[in-house]
Amino acid sequence: MNKIVFITFIIIISIVLFGFPREIQAHCPLCVAGAGVGLTLSRLLGIDDSITGVWLGAFLGAMAFWTQRLLASKNKNFSSTFFGIFIYLGIFAATIWSFYKYNLILKHGDIFGLDKLTFGMVIGGSLFYIVDIVNGIIIMRHGRSFFPYQRLVTGLGSMFLLSGAVFILINYYI
Repeated sequence: MNKIVFITFIIIISIVLFGFPREIQAHCPLCVAGAGVGLTLSRLLGIDDSITGVWLGAFLGAMAFWTQRLLASKNKNFSSTFFGIFIYLGIFAATIWSFYKYNLILKHGDIFGLDKLTFGMVIGGSLFYIVDIVNGIIIMRHGRSFFPYQRLVTGLGSMFLLSGAVFILINYYI
């Protein structure tokens, strides 16, 4: 019962805080809040940890981009690429450390020497960062997006493709 109350509380807070953005952003707060709820449900539904990790990596990546954007709005020194990478890696390191410290990672198999959830987080976060950088370069070179919601479509599309690739990897090759 306490888990249901906690999940309901998190959903309500997420909707109130992130559901009504003041402006359109590359990583919509409502989308990220929905991803957080989806991650919680995926654990409850028994979806493989490596696929959950892919989406968790993208979720943490979006949180890192938000954190950098917030800090850069307060102080322009925080808008450097170096600081962005530092925040990105810091959020991932803190999350993985806390997962191991509080035994949230189930040790029921590994992929390439990493636990399934950690493996998924690493590849999901890496792909999410690379896709965001490539999108930024494309928009900078051409001065505009090729189509509406380009960042959203490419980010979600890459996560869907990576989830499918991980599914094939764990079911047919490992």
